[in-house]
Amino acid sequence: MSGNEKGGVKAAATNKKKYGEDFYRKIGSIGGSKSKGGGFASEIVGQDGLTGYERARIAGAKGGSVMGNSYKNNTKRQISINK
Repeated sequence: MSGNEKGGVKAAATNKKKYGEDFYRKIGSIGGSKSKGGGFASEIVGQDGLTGYERARIAGAKGGSVMGNSYKNNTKRQISINK
């Protein structure tokens, strides 16, 4: 039932039953304590001399160019099914 609201509620109930009522508070605390304030929204300049926004833009351009090129230039992907 994953992927819908009922499944999410059921999973949350199972997690709370197995691991305690403060399960989500504990895992949130762990994630927050490991955070170093970086990420794509960060204004901090990293070791590579880029901010998070600049790094995200470069990564997106690389991914977009790879996907765009392989999709547009590959005409062998067209499949014809004879019925």
